[in-house]
Amino acid sequence: MELKPNPGKSLIIDVDGEMWARYPIRTHVIKPGEDLTEVVKEYVSPHLIPNDFVFVSEKIVAISQGRAFPIEDIKPSFWAKFLSKFVTKSPYGIGLGSPWTMELAIREAGLLRILFAAFLSAITKPFGIKGVFYKVAGKNISAIDGPTPYTLPPYNRYAKLPPKDPDKVAKRLSEVLGCPVVIVDANDLGVSSLGKSHKYIHEDFVRKVFRDNPLGQSSQQTPLCIVRRVENGGDVKGLRDR
Repeated sequence: MELKPNPGKSLIIDVDGEMWARYPIRTHVIKPGEDLTEVVKEYVSPHLIPNDFVFVSEKIVAISQGRAFPIEDIKPSFWAKFLSKFVTKSPYGIGLGSPWTMELAIREAGLLRILFAAFLSAITKPFGIKGVFYKVAGKNISAIDGPTPYTLPPYNRYAKLPPKDPDKVAKRLSEVLGCPVVIVDANDLGVSSLGKSHKYIHEDFVRKVFRDNPLGQSSQQTPLCIVRRVENGGDVKGLRDR
């Protein structure tokens, strides 16, 4: 099997003068309760060579942990309905701009914290200060996402929480694979790591090497990615099983 970049995405990216290849890996549709370690080992291990990194979409981590919920099972409160009206909508993800996702945020962070974050955001936004809400509500709240029409079914009708203990998940996967692992939250607006197996993996590297979101933002079904430094003369046409 040959691994190729997703349509409209580049295989190679320049990170501070170094060339890196990003090989997205297609999987089956991950279901709640699946053993993520076995899933990642099955799909990734045959392709790995020394010094590779493995990036894992936070979505499949959350799904495997049972932290994704059908929206019909979420009953938004008054505050969830009210606060979600003031969230700026993005074409790349609904974020907290729905009553269902705002309800999950309230359950995760607590109502008082969400209200305080919303208050500070409202009074600082006129001054051009952005990101206050998530700084107060908590970094992982930004990883909450909801139903979008382009998401792979059945998750186009789901809302999800961020992964639980993502650093521990990354370390466990790293031990199994024998390489560094990053749990990444990436879309076409931005990139951040939620969990890392090793402290030396710099956040700046994560953002730059994934800045164009090689996993795609639609139904590519590629939640895993091997990130490999390309040496001079390296083969960048495609990655085959060893």
